[in-house]
Amino acid sequence: MPRIPVTMATQHPDNASAPYWEKDGDSYVSTREEVQECYSAFADLGCEEFMWDWEGKYVDEAVAEKLFSKYFSYFKKHRLGEDKFLIYRIPNIWAEGEHSLPRAFMTILTFRELALSLGFKKPPVFEVILPMTDSAEKIIHIQKQFRKFARAVAGVFKNDHGVFDYLRMRPLIEGTDELTAPGKILTAYAIMHKKEFGPLEYLRADIARSDPALNSGLVPAVISAKIALSEYYRFEKNTGIKIYPAIGAGSLPFRGGLSPDRLDDFMEEYAGTKTVYVQSGFRYDFPLPKVKQAIAKLNKYLPKTKPALYDKKVIETGRELNGIFCSYYRKTVESLADDINNFARHIPARRERRLHIGLFGYSRSVGKKKLPRAIPFTAALYSLGVPPEFIATGRGIKEALRRGLLPQLEKIYLHIQDELRFAGRFYNSENMDRLAKQDARWAEIKKDVSIVEDYLGEKLGPKTTAELICRNFTSSIYLLMRSGKNPAAEIIEAAKIRKSLG
Repeated sequence: MPRIPVTMATQHPDNASAPYWEKDGDSYVSTREEVQECYSAFADLGCEEFMWDWEGKYVDEAVAEKLFSKYFSYFKKHRLGEDKFLIYRIPNIWAEGEHSLPRAFMTILTFRELALSLGFKKPPVFEVILPMTDSAEKIIHIQKQFRKFARAVAGVFKNDHGVFDYLRMRPLIEGTDELTAPGKILTAYAIMHKKEFGPLEYLRADIARSDPALNSGLVPAVISAKIALSEYYRFEKNTGIKIYPAIGAGSLPFRGGLSPDRLDDFMEEYAGTKTVYVQSGFRYDFPLPKVKQAIAKLNKYLPKTKPALYDKKVIETGRELNGIFCSYYRKTVESLADDINNFARHIPARRERRLHIGLFGYSRSVGKKKLPRAIPFTAALYSLGVPPEFIATGRGIKEALRRGLLPQLEKIYLHIQDELRFAGRFYNSENMDRLAKQDARWAEIKKDVSIVEDYLGEKLGPKTTAELICRNFTSSIYLLMRSGKNPAAEIIEAAKIRKSLG
C-alpha cells in the first residue's frame, strides 16, 4: 500500500499576512524564497507534501540543488519521495502552451540523478498534477511525452542509474460537468494506462474547488465536489483500483472553506478526502501554533473520514441544482465582468505569477467575458464587502424551494447555512446599496442577499468589533476605487481581519 500524504502545502497566493518565516515582514513571496518556504512547510509545520507549481507562474528550476545544499541534514533524515513528498503541478499544454513542460521534465530527471548520487534510493519527484484535466487522452499523452523525453535524454547523457521514464499522474478535474461524471475520464484512463504501461496500481485524483466556484458559483462548486468524491469511490468499486482523492480548497467558503478555524466542518463536508491543499492563507494568516495544530489534526483524522456515496437519483438532483444556480450566476457575473476586472487590478500580488492575459498567459472566462483568476476575483468582491458566495445563491435557493429541491440541497451541502453566515459577517450593505443604485446589474446580487437573509432568518453584516472595522475598510476601499486612488493598504488590512486575501 503506498504512503499517501495528507497535507499538501501549495503556492496559491491567497495570504494577506506575511509568512512567519519572513525576516522583513513582507507578504510577497518571491520565487527565490519558495525553496525556504518548501523546507519550512515540512520542517516547521508538519506538512507531508509540497506542490511546486509550474502552472501560470515563474519557477525556480534549481529547487533540487537548493533544497539539498541548504537543508541536506534535514532531508537525510526525512527523505524526499519516501518520508516527505514533492510534486509538480505542470502546465496544461492545451491551455498554456508547451514551452515550460520540457523544463519541468528536465528538472524531474536531473533531480533524480542528483538524489541517487547523494545516496537517496527513490526519485524525489515521481508524480505530477495535470490541471484542467478533461480527457483521459491528455493524461496518457503527458506520460508518453515524458517517456520519449526521458529516453532521449538518457541517450544523450551518461546515465549510471538506469532510465527513469515513468511518471505517475494526478488528474485535477475542474469543470462542474466533468466533476459530476468523472468516472468517464478515470475509467478511460485506466483502460489506456493498462494498454500502454500496464495495470494502474492506484490513482490519486484531484478535485478543484476554486475554479468551479469562479465559473459556476458557490453551490455548484460544492455539489460538484461532493458528487466527484462519491463517483471517485464508485470508480474504485467498479475497477478495483484504489483511489485517493485530493481537494484544492482555500480558506474562504467560496474557495472551499478549509481554515484552521473550521476544520471539523470541512472534514464532515468533504469526508473521504485523502489529501488537502494547504494554501498560503491557511499557513500565514493564522497564529503559528494554531496552524501547526490544524495540520497535525488533518494528518491524523482526515484519512479516517468516510465518503458519502450517492445513488443515481441524488446525482441527477445535484445536476439539476447545478443548472439552477449556475444559470443565474453566469448571467450575473458575465454582465459585471468589466467591473470585477477593474476592481481586481487593485489586488496586491503575492507571487510572481504570469499575467492571465498576454504573451505567456491564458485566462478564465464566463461566457464571452474574461475574468481574473479565482483568488483576485474573490479578493476583489470581499474587498467591496460583497462576498461572491451570495452571487446567484439567493435566486437559486428561491428556485430550489419552488421546485421542492431545498431539502435535497441541504442534504448534499451540509454546511450551506454555516458558510453563508460566515461570509455574511463581511457583507457591507452600504456598499451594496451604492453599487445597486449606480448599476441595476448589481441589484441582482442585492436581491440574492435579501433572499439569503430570509432563508437564514437573520440580517447579514458584521457581528464583532473586528468585523465592524473590516466593514469600515471596505467602505474606504469602495470610495478610494471610485475616486481613482490606490486602496492597496486598506485591501490588505481588511484581508488580514478575514484571514485570507481571496
